[in-house]
Amino acid sequence: MWPMVLSTLPGVSERMAAKMREHFGSEEAVVSTLASGDVGRLAEVDGLSVKRALSMARSFAGGEGAFLATKEARKLHQQLLSHIQSFAACTATKERMGLLMPVSDPGPRRQRIACAMELDGDWLDTQRKAWSQLGRLKEKQERYERVVVSHEPLEHLKRYCRVLKPTESESWKDYTVFKTVSWLGSGAPMEAPDGWLVLGTAPDEALVLPERTIDWFTHNRKTLDVLCEVVEAIRSDRFPTNGALDELRSALQPLHTLPETMSMLGDASQIEDVARIKDELWTTVKRLENDVNQQVESAMNDAKMALSGAELLEALADGTAFQRKLRDATGHVIQEAMQQAREHLAGFLEPASLRCPFDVFTDAWPAKIDRQTIDGIDAALESKLKAEKTDHLVNLARQLGPLKAHCEQAVRRMIEADQWLSIARWAKHDRCVMPELVDHGVWLDNGRHILLGLDPDPVTYGLGDAAVDGDQQSLALLTGANSGGKTTLLECMAFACILGHMGLPVPADSARIGKVDALHILAKAGGTQSAGALEQTLVELATVVSDPTPKLILADELEAITEPGAGARIIAGMLLAAEAQPDTTMLLVTHLAPAILASTGRDDLRVDGIEASGLGPDLELLVDRTPKRNHLARSTPELIVKRLVEKSTGNAKALFGDILDMFADAE
Repeated sequence: MWPMVLSTLPGVSERMAAKMREHFGSEEAVVSTLASGDVGRLAEVDGLSVKRALSMARSFAGGEGAFLATKEARKLHQQLLSHIQSFAACTATKERMGLLMPVSDPGPRRQRIACAMELDGDWLDTQRKAWSQLGRLKEKQERYERVVVSHEPLEHLKRYCRVLKPTESESWKDYTVFKTVSWLGSGAPMEAPDGWLVLGTAPDEALVLPERTIDWFTHNRKTLDVLCEVVEAIRSDRFPTNGALDELRSALQPLHTLPETMSMLGDASQIEDVARIKDELWTTVKRLENDVNQQVESAMNDAKMALSGAELLEALADGTAFQRKLRDATGHVIQEAMQQAREHLAGFLEPASLRCPFDVFTDAWPAKIDRQTIDGIDAALESKLKAEKTDHLVNLARQLGPLKAHCEQAVRRMIEADQWLSIARWAKHDRCVMPELVDHGVWLDNGRHILLGLDPDPVTYGLGDAAVDGDQQSLALLTGANSGGKTTLLECMAFACILGHMGLPVPADSARIGKVDALHILAKAGGTQSAGALEQTLVELATVVSDPTPKLILADELEAITEPGAGARIIAGMLLAAEAQPDTTMLLVTHLAPAILASTGRDDLRVDGIEASGLGPDLELLVDRTPKRNHLARSTPELIVKRLVEKSTGNAKALFGDILDMFADAE
């Protein structure tokens, strides 16, 4: 199944598919990365550029690349996408949103986004901050000291640790040279040495290399903490019930213990206690030795011993008896000091759950620590430290391991949910509405161009069956003022068409978008073309307008491809060809409307105009941005010259004045 998925993607050769499988370790991992839209990780594959990785992920996601039929259409789509991506909570969501393309069935997207748009705006803003640490989960690329001994090859582990296969002549004792070992299957020791894990023939994958399991959760701590916060919010009924969040809720259900389990990552108190006690052991016992000697010396400073004459003679005759009498006189002081030292040492060892031996001191005086006894305590602490570390590793890995796959699924769902929340944030910011999808045409009620960097003037305009009565022609010429907003309106219509086919809301008070298979945006030419270039352009135009495929054509001053007279005749022919296609809608911005109409020999073609009424107090153009229906609007060179007269000085002012008079004479 998986090879078919990879090989059917556009631009993926069998060689590239093999490289991807090798890089990610498995075909499932490749498909999972494609589905998540992690373009950065895809681009890590040798020979795969970021651009190609994005195209591949979009193809996998089912985007309709053919819909954006021209370079200008793709450019506007990217501009829109960049703007909407700025409302995402994190980089991972921005990357995921890069896959948003026009699709053949926008219904599921529309449903989720419509639900997200119902969420409270303050809550949406709060989540943007709360989810800022959300990111894609990643494997930590590290090799571990642990050696895995198995009769099976376990190829997938060889990039992380040594994997050894025991021979028939070897026993487990041959592997005691390694500090940490995971022994799988037969031939294991009855009692595992310190640092060893003895596992069955089919152990839990998380326990084979427990360090890697725990490191995965530690390495992804920031993202998993965000998951924990959402789990806790759901527990306390602080997380809204909403269709845009349903899949995230479902993905989080198996993770109800995640917050408590994650807290264990930092809970190595027992290990820390044992390590601290081991480090401080010799310093502590030497201090106790010194304390005992000082305590006994202090207690004996004022001590007196009375001897009778007979006792003096006995001491002279038998030194041993005298020593015995001295011990009897001082023994209780020494024993009391040593007992206090033992009690202190017992309290010191208690956090490590070790019993304090009785014979801590030798029989000699001054008091001396019994080194053999303390060495025994030190060895016991070392063994306990290794056992505690192993137990902690195994316990953590056993609890965290089963949660890994659920965490991966939940993070994918969370990034997807943030995509819908980001779109909702954008929609509220730009006052967007979900458009009605219809069969033909485009209609915007107070539509707005959202990428002008200022608060735009709204425009109400439409073509085709989607428009209001009287505006349902499938073709229109748009005329009028220079800088009056003709190109802006063209782009506004393009944005609405792109967004509608992506399943996204549209910046307007209301909108109707007709379903088409392709959007053709034909931008202004950069000047009169050579014969060869003109021929190529004409062939491309003819192919577009004569194609019966349902499409929207938005053309901006096509007459610039050649001289005005020829341009008008060429455009007239193109318009008539487009009109002959019932599923084609076309809007053409032009300054040659009268000549085009004359060339068609028709007087029923729709011509709309954006009219400039004059200059304002600051010499700005006064323009009604909404086109007047069936109105041939004048261009604005006269107004522009008038503005230059006001702004200029000297000879330039006189020249522009003369030109302005010529306009008056022409009238």
